Amino acid sequence: MVQTLDLLKNVEVVAIIGPVSSMHAEFVINLGNKSNVPIISYSATNPSLISTCNPPPYFIRTTPIDSSQVKVITSIIDKFGWRQIVPIYVDNEFGQGIIPFLTDALDKINVRVPYRCFISPFFSDDQIQRALKNLKKMSIKVFVVHMSHELGSRLFAIANILGMLSEGYGWIITDSMASLLSYSDIYYMQGVIGIKPHTPQSEELDKFKYRWKLKYFYENNNSIIPQLDVLGFWAYDSATALAMAVEEAGITNIPFSKRNNNFFGDNYYNYSTDLDTIGISENGPKLLNAMLNKRFKGISGDFRIVNGQLQPPVYEIINIIDNGEVIGFWTEKTEGIVRKSKNVTNLGMGHIVWPGETGKPPKGGTISTKGERLKIGVPVKDGFNEFVSVTRNSTTNTSIVTGYCIDVFKEVVKRLGYPINYDFIPFENSSGKSAGTYNDLIYSKFDAIVGDITIIANSAWVFLKPLTWDLWLTSFFSFIAIGLVIWFLEHRVKDEFRGPPSHQLGMMFWFAFSTMVFVQREKIVSNLARFVLIIWFLVVLILTQSYTASLSSMLTLEQLEPTITDVHELIKNSNEYVGYQKDSFVLGLLKQMKFDVNRIRSFSTPEECDELLVKGSKNGGIAAALHEVPYMKLFLAKYCSKYTMVQPTYKSDGFGFVIDTI
Repeated sequence: MVQTLDLLKNVEVVAIIGPVSSMHAEFVINLGNKSNVPIISYSATNPSLISTCNPPPYFIRTTPIDSSQVKVITSIIDKFGWRQIVPIYVDNEFGQGIIPFLTDALDKINVRVPYRCFISPFFSDDQIQRALKNLKKMSIKVFVVHMSHELGSRLFAIANILGMLSEGYGWIITDSMASLLSYSDIYYMQGVIGIKPHTPQSEELDKFKYRWKLKYFYENNNSIIPQLDVLGFWAYDSATALAMAVEEAGITNIPFSKRNNNFFGDNYYNYSTDLDTIGISENGPKLLNAMLNKRFKGISGDFRIVNGQLQPPVYEIINIIDNGEVIGFWTEKTEGIVRKSKNVTNLGMGHIVWPGETGKPPKGGTISTKGERLKIGVPVKDGFNEFVSVTRNSTTNTSIVTGYCIDVFKEVVKRLGYPINYDFIPFENSSGKSAGTYNDLIYSKFDAIVGDITIIANSAWVFLKPLTWDLWLTSFFSFIAIGLVIWFLEHRVKDEFRGPPSHQLGMMFWFAFSTMVFVQREKIVSNLARFVLIIWFLVVLILTQSYTASLSSMLTLEQLEPTITDVHELIKNSNEYVGYQKDSFVLGLLKQMKFDVNRIRSFSTPEECDELLVKGSKNGGIAAALHEVPYMKLFLAKYCSKYTMVQPTYKSDGFGFVIDTI
């Protein structure tokens, strides 16, 4: 920063190539904006340095921003079906900048980020080891690493020692590491997936590499020549673009004009005691315009600045095995992974060797049960065995659990991609009968429950659901706005809208909300106010009707069969009885509907239900049965010629599994 001040104050440069780091960029960018000097950075990649709402006018980023890699990362994660990942990043502006973009992109493909691991650049090896040990204890085995090459090298060396580069793990590194890999890195990172900008081969690039090696060899006494990387290519292209822009703009040696006001306002002394002595570059606007309009083929690829930033390049996806093999490419044009950089029809990636020298992709996670098997409770019932059935094998004295719900659960477990050990345990008493209702089963001490479990919700606040919170808030503020408008138009001509401030405020609120049910009593005199109310009444009418329709649809389901009777008639008729399946939640529903408890009878099997319906209420049976739709369909499949389903059909959230998360 001191060097930047010296260049602007004493040398009066027309442009600055830098800063190298995102951490120092904000101060330098501010200096450039105040002095009209273009700041050109080929390595400050933090996305937050350029705001889409208020971009710094004199900052030009000649490197892709970190967030441009996010789509590549999510494409890889989505391809292998990983549903959870953990980002590991350096705890500074550079590391934190990519995280919001990464989590938002992962959320769009339904991938969770339950934990974030940050590594301070000042961490010792012991501190890094403790952080990695905590990750090793977790069930998630896929990590995205975004940090400097130096810190990342230390992290992978320690991860290798801890056995976290073995089979079952997946690692993705961003270009900050993938572009600077050394031979020692490759040794510790076998099987890692890397993302880095693709540098197309060209004659100009070969000539540049030759000149670089020759110059470095002679200027550094035959020392080892450092490896060239894409940062060096971007730096060269940035200097080339600046030289071309200077020539095109016809920059002359015009000194800075001095300013009279403080450079940073009243707080400028927080930065330096003489910042206000820095002038304003007369060449800045011309040079900036010429720089932004440069288009050419550089050694790093196409050089094109849009909105102050270099456009995202083609990205290489590499598999770090031996010297690092390119297994695919990703471009903004394809928004997908392709085998060749110019072949958009050949989708997919090449063969990958994963950690542990295996060709099998990691599953992404494991379930740790500490050697214990999960206890899965299942209901015991006498009827409707198609959904769940528990039978006893007298020879082995074990329970056999079958049924549609059980088959669904087994298929779900199979598709998880990692093993789960479990045992089905019937919810029964010593005599082999059900040990209680479904509610009793839910609150019993099982790890999970599988069966014909119906999900129902407490509907005390269901009236809030038809409208989203955004619409509720919009409606609220609209009421306030309409009250304010009417008050403004009427208070000069109507006494009702006059008086103390508290009375006027109350009148505004009262009038606005009374229009929702059309009970306002105040007479409107102004024609303009009448016109406003006509429009507002139409809006209120549409809003209330939409709300009523939405709420009705939430409380009832559309009946699939023709309806000829109404269940509410049964409630009014004190001579009719109604039935429900034993232990079902339907008993609670009947009580909510104000059925007399003495007129409710239970049944266990379809045969018992048929028998009760045949008898009728007068003979100890029932006039109707309230049951869940899946059971009713099974019942009607057997007795289709005798019965039918009638309205209303009350909505629940369907069948589901119960998992104990405590």
